[in-house]
Amino acid sequence: MLAEELINQMIPPLKLDDRAHKAVQWMEELRVNQLPVIDNQEYIGLVSEDQIYAFNDENALISDLELICKDVYVPSDQHFYDILRIAGNHSIQVIAVLGEELSFLGVVTLNDTLLALAESTAMQESGGILVLLVDNRDYSLSEISRLVEENDAKIMSTHITRDKQDPAKLQVTLKINKTDLNRIVATFERFSYRILARFQSAENLDLDKERLDQLFRYLNV
Repeated sequence: MLAEELINQMIPPLKLDDRAHKAVQWMEELRVNQLPVIDNQEYIGLVSEDQIYAFNDENALISDLELICKDVYVPSDQHFYDILRIAGNHSIQVIAVLGEELSFLGVVTLNDTLLALAESTAMQESGGILVLLVDNRDYSLSEISRLVEENDAKIMSTHITRDKQDPAKLQVTLKINKTDLNRIVATFERFSYRILARFQSAENLDLDKERLDQLFRYLNV
């Protein structure tokens, strides 16, 4: 699912001449901690609830506040996996979606993106998730699949992103149809793969549907 399909039409943007109390009211009604700010349909950043309370003037204009995440947005064709990553990296609940010529289209919320993740076919099936760090020049999905299948398992989905700390490396996220990943992890480590994260059975970390449902209830989505 792409960003443009996840735009939440219920969340309007603020303008520079809007008042702080209006922003707080909208945040309370919409149950978000940030709202987008635009100027002539151009996205110029987010205003956060914490900023407004720290400024301590409900009649202040949005233009009086220092906006955050001015350069944090996604294009309309961005995959929702990347939206989750960006939201996590910047600790934000809403992400602006921009179209052609960087025109503001709306925002995607973290909650809506998590719901999309839960509804995806791969996440509906039980299994575990591994995140590998590999050199770009050494990346081979066929070899990774072979190592997984040697342990009587199969890869159900993959997602690949360039590592932020080292552009020469890739982060490879694997959804595997096994909840016990110990043997698979041992195999990867034997072949010198670095494991960044693992989410597996209930005895360890779990990202199956039951745990996701618990997360959604916690977030009140």
